[in-house]
Amino acid sequence: MANIISDETIEYVGILAKLALSDEEKAQAKKDMGRMLDYIDKLGELDTTGIEPMSHVFPVQNVFRKDVVTNGDGSRDTLENAPEQKDNMFIVPITI
Repeated sequence: MANIISDETIEYVGILAKLALSDEEKAQAKKDMGRMLDYIDKLGELDTTGIEPMSHVFPVQNVFRKDVVTNGDGSRDTLENAPEQKDNMFIVPITI
């Protein structure tokens, strides 16, 4: 297995991530990325025949409710409290 990451790859990833890495950090990142890729290779060796792909560990269905109005907007009740109203609006004194 032993995935070897090149210096160019580390430079490129650093540019993409907008990181200014020191030489020590680049060396550590090379080791870390190599270990991650080795682990992914190990996972690739597993026999997954008959296992369906999943997007979540738990069986999750649509958790959104229907968008149904249950209590209305209450504008009629609100307008009943208005001293004056016209065309479903409050009439207020002119303020300048």
